[in-house]
Amino acid sequence: MDSNASVQTRRALLKSALVMASGAAVSACASRTIGTTLAAAPPPPRIQPAPVASLHAAPKVAAQPRIVPAGIRPDLFKRATAALDRHSMHVDTHDRIAVADFSLPSSQPRFFLVNMGTGEVEPLLVAHGIGSDPGHTGVLQRFSNQINSEATCEGAFLTADYYVGKHGDSQRLIGLDPTNNNAMARAIVVHSAWYANPDMVSKHGKLGRSQGCFAVGERQLAKVFERLGPGRLIYAAKA
Repeated sequence: MDSNASVQTRRALLKSALVMASGAAVSACASRTIGTTLAAAPPPPRIQPAPVASLHAAPKVAAQPRIVPAGIRPDLFKRATAALDRHSMHVDTHDRIAVADFSLPSSQPRFFLVNMGTGEVEPLLVAHGIGSDPGHTGVLQRFSNQINSEATCEGAFLTADYYVGKHGDSQRLIGLDPTNNNAMARAIVVHSAWYANPDMVSKHGKLGRSQGCFAVGERQLAKVFERLGPGRLIYAAKA
């Protein structure tokens, strides 16, 4: 074999070796790429929720002196505002509240919608539960938190969401105290009823009775929903 042929042969062998090495490198890279693609991604970092206190750090209404609104017994209003302060972490808005004074008979307006900024009060009629007045005297005799008692329960309530039920447009209530913490289980809500209309007082001297709900007149429900809405306080008690 002459020298030229020998050189060409060596060049061909070298070229072939380079091509094979390059192919092996590409194959290895592809294997690493596929392996990386199929490998499970690491779990995302866990984000800790913000502390509850920081979510409610901003004041909900401007601080101002609380003057007892006209028509509400001072001791009852004081207890209502104390409940508002006590449950401030649950009650989103403090600009308006409702106070139900069940020491008054059902013939008198005793559901007070209170503007905490201006002190304006709108009193409305409201019925109490059958179990709170078995003899239908028109005066609440007792409170009860027991399921199936059909009685009014006392304490602080948080207004929740709206729904349409057997009494039409209604608003769920969440009981915030041990004396009313069965409110959701008992379906204690705000709704309207014919037996809570003002003409019941003129005809019978009292309202009819609910199954423990805050039943207001049919023409008053829209006002209650507008004034309160979700996230506000209703306080029910006897003075």
